[in-house]
Amino acid sequence: MALEEYAGDMSMCCRCSACKFVPLQQVKGFKHANVCPSISRYNFHFYSGGGRLNLGYAGLKDGFKYVPRYLDTLYNCHLCGACDVSCKYGMDMEVLRPIQEMRIRAVEDGHPHPMLQRVVERMRVTGSMVSAGGQGRGAWAQGLGLVDATKTKVDVLYHVGCLTSFDPDRQKVAAATARVLERGGVAFGILGDGETCCGGRAYEMGHQADFLAQAGKSRELIEQSGAKTLVTSCAVCYQAYNVLYDRFGLKGDLEVLHVTQLIERLMAEGRLKPSRPQSLEVTYHDPCHLGRLGEPWIHWQGKKIPGDRFVFDPPKPYRRGTNGVYEPPRRVLAGLPGVRLTEMDRIKEYAWCGGSCGGVIDSNPAFAEWTAGERLAEAACTGAEAIVTASPWSEKLFAQVLAKRGGDLKVYDIVELVDQAI
Repeated sequence: MALEEYAGDMSMCCRCSACKFVPLQQVKGFKHANVCPSISRYNFHFYSGGGRLNLGYAGLKDGFKYVPRYLDTLYNCHLCGACDVSCKYGMDMEVLRPIQEMRIRAVEDGHPHPMLQRVVERMRVTGSMVSAGGQGRGAWAQGLGLVDATKTKVDVLYHVGCLTSFDPDRQKVAAATARVLERGGVAFGILGDGETCCGGRAYEMGHQADFLAQAGKSRELIEQSGAKTLVTSCAVCYQAYNVLYDRFGLKGDLEVLHVTQLIERLMAEGRLKPSRPQSLEVTYHDPCHLGRLGEPWIHWQGKKIPGDRFVFDPPKPYRRGTNGVYEPPRRVLAGLPGVRLTEMDRIKEYAWCGGSCGGVIDSNPAFAEWTAGERLAEAACTGAEAIVTASPWSEKLFAQVLAKRGGDLKVYDIVELVDQAI
């Protein structure tokens, strides 16, 4: 949908600032009452969800003027969806979607962020949004004897993702995932060097045309593999395949599972029986793409009824973040002997962003690290020994910040703990 479709939503913003905070009924205390990293960091209204809606509405009326300050507010946003969820606690209006469309409009008008443009150009050429570092995409799987889905038809395809495939410190997650799936008796294959980017991050960066082109390539490879189910250990890839592909009519009948959903299923069926105690107290970070952004897409067609009230025919359903993947990771952790979960103040749809969303990790690393640092400080308040997540991007950024700042907190991908327990 074009930005014009959200003019009504943007005009509805009454500057109540609900988009800046966790809903009052969900606040655990003053220290962790904020929900939007951008306004919390830059402390100026235009850096909030409501501020950006005001800018977008003004742009539709008077024309967009791509001055440096406007572009700064546009790209210093994680697009994590926290503002959207908080607003919808009491309102029926879209916040995140028009902000996303503002980025798309800026790119189409010739004002992409230079660093994000470079990342997207890499994807166009190499099929990856991260540097390959001179190795093949399937190098992590050498010697594991996994089924090559480019040569053999499979029912289940494990999509590894760009970061997990190429980052030496994240490749352990791919190997652990493969071991866990094999131990659970899952017959699966990988595309190895033939795998390509899902394109999801390009969409966040505002490059919708590049996303659609890349998504078409990825979908074709999946169809050629014969897979009926796609499993991924990357939260960004999960959101792309399960939500964005569905929104743009590319998903078809493909079942998309995050690995935590499949592990939960395998444990419930008795096919995976973690038995090795680990004696570890952890807190869990809900990745934005697996949580509120990972909520299934709702297909709706209708029209706004003329008049003062914001009424649609038929009634318009809203995605409020409540149907993201929240319980499977927690049930998996609960099933690991000796692992004890202590929750942070901001969890599930109200979780504080881990910092790697929206391309900010590429365009403004300092802001991304600040956001991650805030989450790590919240994790430390629980007294946990480790922070566990289900996103390689979050794990990478958390580890990076801890390496710079120091601290005793350990960082794990949830699959690593499952692998150790079996």
